[in-house]
Amino acid sequence: MRSLIIEDDPATARYVCNGLEEAGHMVTRCDNGLDGLHAAINESWDLIILDRLLPGGVDGLSIVARLRELGKGTPVLILSALTSTDERVRGLRLGGDDYISKPFAFAELMARVEALLRRSTPAHGGTRLQVADLTVDLRTFRVARGSTPIILQPRELRLLTYLMRYEGQVVTRTMLLEAVWDCHFDPQTNVIDVQISRLRSKVDKGFSPPLIHTIRGVGYVLGTRGTTVTADNAATANGSADGGETACV
Repeated sequence: MRSLIIEDDPATARYVCNGLEEAGHMVTRCDNGLDGLHAAINESWDLIILDRLLPGGVDGLSIVARLRELGKGTPVLILSALTSTDERVRGLRLGGDDYISKPFAFAELMARVEALLRRSTPAHGGTRLQVADLTVDLRTFRVARGSTPIILQPRELRLLTYLMRYEGQVVTRTMLLEAVWDCHFDPQTNVIDVQISRLRSKVDKGFSPPLIHTIRGVGYVLGTRGTTVTADNAATANGSADGGETACV
């Protein structure tokens, strides 16, 4: 699941982001309304969680209203210190799907997130990812190859689901850094290689056929067979990385 968090308070944002990441979400955060609006309307998200009161000249309700004007049905959960009935009703009528008052318990937030995602899954391609005999249940985050369960750490799960959503396509290092690590520059470390190696040992070792393939000098492909990358394909893959996710940190 790709989730966008638009929240200016660092402590609240960290609390929500960490919890969602532990549940297997790929999380991007924006700390002001203008960047949040740009990310919300220009990228595809499974869920948006936003504050009502934001710096940057654009408030949370304006973001929701703009999304709905554009016909985007992305589930939106509003977080706000504005707790009156009138304010809650206003937020829901302008297009919010749910409204939680601050302060809140993360258990309740997660339960509401799960409910929103259950209702929205038909518009987001179902509740399961599958490539060959590898499956991920997007409701429970259970992973298996055939009938064999696979236990993944949260980062490994985020990496796998991202690769599966791009089945058969080259995924570059830059794309992975932005989507899985929320990092918008290459720190020149081997963190991706290490995580891919760990993931491959769990997903491919002892199974056939292998599904995770390295395209040397370009990136990775998840699929039932390796992909031959021509110069044109490599340029396209690198081009897609340059036009990747919005840098919201």
